[in-house]
Amino acid sequence: MTDRTLKALGYTADPITAPLTYPGRALDGPAALLLDDSLFDLWPGATPTGRWLVNGDEVATLDDMLADAGAAPMSERHPVLAVGSNAAPAQLARKFSRAGVRPAVPITAVRVHGIAAGVSAHISRPGYIPAAPITVDGETSDLFVTWLDDAEVQAMDETEPNYHRVRLPAAYPVTLPGEQAVPDCWVYVSKHGCLLDRSGEPRRLVAQRELISALLGDFPEMVVDDPDMFTATMSGNPNLRERMRELIHTAGLACEQPELTSGRERLLAGRTG
Repeated sequence: MTDRTLKALGYTADPITAPLTYPGRALDGPAALLLDDSLFDLWPGATPTGRWLVNGDEVATLDDMLADAGAAPMSERHPVLAVGSNAAPAQLARKFSRAGVRPAVPITAVRVHGIAAGVSAHISRPGYIPAAPITVDGETSDLFVTWLDDAEVQAMDETEPNYHRVRLPAAYPVTLPGEQAVPDCWVYVSKHGCLLDRSGEPRRLVAQRELISALLGDFPEMVVDDPDMFTATMSGNPNLRERMRELIHTAGLACEQPELTSGRERLLAGRTG
C-alpha cells in the first residue's frame, strides 16, 4: 500500500508553525483529495464533480470516497478560491485539525481571469505577510480551489478574521483545466486592502523573505532588520502588528478593493451560500 500521508509526500511545513514558508507547498499536480493527513490523486473531468475519480487503495468516484469517509458529497460543497496558504494541504490540515473538523477537502487547479495573488496590507498573527486577491485587467492566473462543506467553510471563516468571504464577481471567471466553468466561487478579500509598493502598484505575492525585506526597506524606522526577527517579533506582539498595519496605511501603501467588496453578500448565521 502506498504511503499517501502528507509527511511521506513532503507536505510537512505549514506556515502557521513555520511563517517564512508562507504560502506553503501547494499541490504538484492538478488535483487531489485531502483526507485526514493523507493526499489522494484526483482526476477532474467533464462529468459531474461527484463522479471525478480518486486514486485511493483502488480507483473510486469522489462522492463514493467522501461517503466512505462520512463526508459531504460534492453537491453540498462550495468552491472557495485559495489565493495564499489555503492552497497548501499542510496548512489546511493544520487549520481544520485545530478547529476539530475532520479534513475532507478536494483541491483542484483552476485558471482565474482578471485576478492575481497580491498581498494584504496587514501582518498575520503567525508573523507572515499574507496573500490577498488583486484585480489585474487582462491577466490570467493559475490558482487552486478548495471544495468545502458547511462545517469546513465555518471553520475556515474563523481562521480568516482579517478577511471577508465574498462571491467572486462574474467578471472574474474561474475554470478547471478542461475549461469547465466553476460557478459561484467564493474568495477571501482582505479587510485591510492590498499592499502597494512605493510606485503605487499592488505588490505581488513572492517568497516571504523577499516580501518582508522589501517592506522593511520601506520602513527603516522599524526596530527589526531581517525576516527571521520580523516574524518572531510580530508573532509575539499584537501591538507591534497593529503599529505595522497603521504605518502601512498612513504611508499610503494600502488600497481598498471596491471592485471585489462593494457587492459583498452578507450571510445569515449558519449558511454558506
